[in-house]
Amino acid sequence: MTLSTSFTTPALATGPAGRAMAQPMDPSLLEALQEHLSLERRASAAYFAMALWCAERELRGFAHYLKSESAAEQGHAAQVADYLIARGQSVTLQEIPAPRQHWDSLEEIFTAVFQMEADVTASLQQLYGMAERGSDVRTTVFLDPMVDKQIAAENEAAHLLGRLRFAQNQPAAVLIIDGELSADQHGPATLA
Repeated sequence: MTLSTSFTTPALATGPAGRAMAQPMDPSLLEALQEHLSLERRASAAYFAMALWCAERELRGFAHYLKSESAAEQGHAAQVADYLIARGQSVTLQEIPAPRQHWDSLEEIFTAVFQMEADVTASLQQLYGMAERGSDVRTTVFLDPMVDKQIAAENEAAHLLGRLRFAQNQPAAVLIIDGELSADQHGPATLA
């Protein structure tokens, strides 16, 4: 008795670049993730412009902090790109407009920083809701640590804005905060 074993290879779903994908991505979620990637890139450019403004005014600590935030935002964009590629998608880079480069004060800069962080938080929350409605657990798992980090970033921006408001643009107080930022001592107080 001879057994004939013939196996057929099931067709694999593939993305636009031909990469295998285990689960297709909802087109509206894909579009929202692409837009979030652009939002992170715009935030990176904005932070870098703010760092330049501070460097031009001899505020080393503020320049250091804002340059680090620029790099972090670029890293977040790269995380989204990596995730899209892992899901079999192609990454579309949109044109990023030149960021604002002129402000009247550090308080004005950090008001913009806080608003920018709040906008990124809102975008992540929207993505999370879309993924949940589409039963895309892969995306919610991907977004979980990003949401946690974003809430911390928003808290830190609110803290620094509060410190600057309390300083009331007094040079000595601003230089103390600048020194703290140079030493990477910029986190809000914790009680836990």
